[in-house]
Amino acid sequence: MFLKLAISCLVALLALPAMARTRPHYGGTLRVATTGDPLERPGGVARRLIFDGMTETAADETLRPALAVAWWSENADHRWQFRLRPGVQFHDGSPLTSVAVASSLMASCALNCPWGSVRAAGASVVFTADVPIPNLPAILAADEFLIANLPASGTDGGTGPFQITGQANGVLSLAANESCWAGRPFVDAVEIRAHRSINDQWLDLSADRADVVEVPAENIRLAQQQHFALAVSPPVEILALELTQSGALANPNLRGAIAAVADRSVLANVVFQKQGVPSAALLPQTVSGFAFLFPPDRGLNKANELRGGIAPPPLSLAAGAGATSQLAAQRIALDLREAGFKVQLAPAGTRLADLVLRTFRLPGADAGADLAEILRQAGQAPPNIGANPDSLYKAERSILEQNVIIPLVHLPRAYAFGSRVRDFRLRSDGSPDLASASLEAAP
Repeated sequence: MFLKLAISCLVALLALPAMARTRPHYGGTLRVATTGDPLERPGGVARRLIFDGMTETAADETLRPALAVAWWSENADHRWQFRLRPGVQFHDGSPLTSVAVASSLMASCALNCPWGSVRAAGASVVFTADVPIPNLPAILAADEFLIANLPASGTDGGTGPFQITGQANGVLSLAANESCWAGRPFVDAVEIRAHRSINDQWLDLSADRADVVEVPAENIRLAQQQHFALAVSPPVEILALELTQSGALANPNLRGAIAAVADRSVLANVVFQKQGVPSAALLPQTVSGFAFLFPPDRGLNKANELRGGIAPPPLSLAAGAGATSQLAAQRIALDLREAGFKVQLAPAGTRLADLVLRTFRLPGADAGADLAEILRQAGQAPPNIGANPDSLYKAERSILEQNVIIPLVHLPRAYAFGSRVRDFRLRSDGSPDLASASLEAAP
């Protein structure tokens, strides 16, 4: 009995250091690198550290309260009321009010809002619309609608877990918000180094000069080969062609022919190194459950039938400045030329072109909200999108039949992180949840 007791005590003592290593630790500075602007709207890596939304999506992709504690709809989802969380303060100490929230939301989307109007009503914010908006609580979880204190500075007027303390030499410095309504974050500070190339980011991680760095989808396999610790999301981005509806492409048959020509498998397997999913659906299979109903197969015969012998004038194709975007654009141009289209590649970053290769990001909170957000990003007014699968399928099919947005590949988002980072995970939209991360205590 004595021997068993001694062994049990020894095992318990040996387990204590391991438990201490896995328990979240307060303190330290988390170092992050990014290729873009950390305050870019939407999508900047610092935005969700500084600002909160009315709602938010939990790790299990369920919607939960944030700055709003309750909400309900009336008049068949034409009117929504959101009751604000009491006692919340902006970083400058001013209280969160319904007037401040309504002002922020009106400024967030200008004329292309999912709602018709938004106004303050006591401790609540009221939305009204001419068409039902059943997905409004999920829509408000998107990065686009994070709440800022206006007319205060758009970068330090938030309610989030961190606030800005400085910005110099390409480094954005943030400090923990001790009075954050959601609780103090684990790390004391976050330093975000902006406009770092992927190569430089990976060198920083290898040399212990960074804790969290980006991994583009096409580099996931390379990062795995280099034995980086990775967090990879499900498909949350859509590589798509956006077509103009003017000039030669005012003809819907020509747009349909272009949709049939693209070799999506080559884009996914070669350009994106088998990390993408070829798809002719806007919503990924993991989101909608019916993406397989839109087959991604290439159809040269169908394209020739739709074109009907029409010889369109030369078309311009634009893409982003990145090497992968340019490679994808070159592949698409090759496919189109094989089908009889004359295509010229526009200079990188050109916005006015007949075809624009771009990436749409999904909020990830709700299939209907995701579909509406894709249309918003494309500058289109979303139709009445119901919550049931049949309504979602009909809405997506109607959008795809216009061949104005042509999906090509669904892509994940990924980040690599260093050995001292604990509890690192991604949100439903693939962005890093830096506020929940902690750093291992120094030995």
